[in-house]
Amino acid sequence: MSVYSKEVISDLIFDKIDSIIIVDAKKNSYHTIKKHGVFENFLDEDGSYKDLIEKFWFHLNNSTTKIADEYQVFVPMIGEFKGKYVDRITINCDGEVHLIQISIYPLDLESGKYLFMLDELDNCEYLRDFYTNRKLDTIESSFLFSMYVDLIKDISYSINITELTNNPANYDVKYSAWRQMIVNMIWPDDQKLFLERTDPEYLKKNLAPGRTTSFDCQMKNLEGLYIWVKLIFSRTETTNKEDFRFVFMVQDIHDNSLKLFDTLKRYEELASRDPLTSIYNHGRIETEIINAIDTFKDKGTPVSFMMLDIDYFKKVNDKFGHSVGDIVLKQFVKVINEFIEPYNFTLGRWGGEEFVCVCYDMKLEEVTKLADELREKISKTEFKKVIKLTCSIGLTDVKEGDTAQIIFDRVDHAMYEAKTGGRNRIITN
Repeated sequence: MSVYSKEVISDLIFDKIDSIIIVDAKKNSYHTIKKHGVFENFLDEDGSYKDLIEKFWFHLNNSTTKIADEYQVFVPMIGEFKGKYVDRITINCDGEVHLIQISIYPLDLESGKYLFMLDELDNCEYLRDFYTNRKLDTIESSFLFSMYVDLIKDISYSINITELTNNPANYDVKYSAWRQMIVNMIWPDDQKLFLERTDPEYLKKNLAPGRTTSFDCQMKNLEGLYIWVKLIFSRTETTNKEDFRFVFMVQDIHDNSLKLFDTLKRYEELASRDPLTSIYNHGRIETEIINAIDTFKDKGTPVSFMMLDIDYFKKVNDKFGHSVGDIVLKQFVKVINEFIEPYNFTLGRWGGEEFVCVCYDMKLEEVTKLADELREKISKTEFKKVIKLTCSIGLTDVKEGDTAQIIFDRVDHAMYEAKTGGRNRIITN
């Protein structure tokens, strides 16, 4: 064994290692001493240390796709090593994925000089790593980010960005600084909530040892797209009430959230619709009236209201039965919907044979003209069994100082005058 002198060992290491790099972090530079195999095309002779870090860690797993600009703030931190560090990473060179073992040795911590030694692992190692990671991904695939936080020391450590690597990064960052960096990745409307819920004093006050809190918000992923995530804080279970250490995790809930929102929207839609005619029901059209008033107040957009009542509808039910009456109501709505389709109008069933139409972007004089055309169209339509129907229409528009009740009283009174005045006519109030 004596033949293995220090010089021989050094030569063997140099021959066996695929690539050796000398890094000067403070000067943001690196120099490649040796490159073999995949590294011949992957590494430059000299270059920026920041670019090197991005090549190794700041791309999405198994691809060359760079992460969003907002996450670039972490690059300088990942490039700082306080001791020896070993990691397995994947790089993509010319469309092929390669599993790399990287060993980092500090040469001079004060000056930020490091020795990088790189080896490409063989296919067996890659497959073993792949299947191991796949098992982990099955369990933890929804967690995008995790770290430990010590609020007393204001430090975050063991930071793991799952889409970059399966191993925690070898650096730490002040928790207060981390909050200010991450807030820029949060959807603007959610940033206030993020800062409130991640505030150290809030966490100390509201989270007892062993307890967990979470909230949902939108956050940029590494590709720069906003997705729905669940931010989770879990305080370490301890008997020391002054021990404020936490585990923080970001869980991807985007797909489930979209499904939930879609389900809620469908239920909301069902709850807003009249089951017979499928137009807005009383509650929803009443909300539309209130919204229309707000639109007028905020933007000055002209808004008018039309109330329609089928003349002598009780006689239809008495003579032909309620099933025919239901058919007539649906046909009546169909005629109105076809007529108002070109316009920014919203129709709803107020109750029984009464209907309300909210008319946006049109002055009362124009709406009055259209209402008379609609009244005439209805009178000329052949309804099943009943053959002929007419309707009475009341009209009004939004005026300064109007409330929903004032408008309803006014349009209801106009419609009443149309009925008592002989029916099959329109009255403007």
